[in-house]
Amino acid sequence: MSQTTTLPLFPLQAVLFPGGHLPLRIFEPRYMDMLAECLRVKSTFGICLIAAGGETGEAAVPHAVGTEARVVAADADTVNEVNIVVAGERRFRITDHSVDRMQLLTGEVEWLPPLPVTPLPAAQANLIPLLERIVKDLGERVPQPHLFEDAEWVGARYAEVLPISLLARQKLLELDDVVSRLEIIQQYLGQRNLL
Repeated sequence: MSQTTTLPLFPLQAVLFPGGHLPLRIFEPRYMDMLAECLRVKSTFGICLIAAGGETGEAAVPHAVGTEARVVAADADTVNEVNIVVAGERRFRITDHSVDRMQLLTGEVEWLPPLPVTPLPAAQANLIPLLERIVKDLGERVPQPHLFEDAEWVGARYAEVLPISLLARQKLLELDDVVSRLEIIQQYLGQRNLL
């Protein structure tokens, strides 16, 4: 039986991938409190795509698979708002969750196995020149190191930037086969004559 961990959850209209960065604007009291606690004890929280509901107000229903987020930069412009950047760490699956009086979700999560480091297959080598240009254009928004030879890293970076639906992005996050992810991305780009 898998061991579970308790993790505060932040449902968003966004998908965070391991190894990626995501800028967030925090202003709701429940998330300001969650952020303060995470910064105080140097802990993490979970980011999940919203399956039903909204980002504000009543607690949203999250998709079951999300990504652990660690704050890597924080800047408080005003008393009531903080801009942060989070780094994606491990993927997890929510096995149960609860909602507190402030409408903050807390999940019981099991960590998904890390995706294996897989050399980029020769059949997907044509994905690299376009990704190199994208990474150069995005500059510091793509964290170092740049692992163009790693199939998981290449697939995750593409999944973050492609103009696809959030649900499609979520499905790419959930995939355990990193080569299948690359094949899907390659087919998408090929159909649009981008390779």
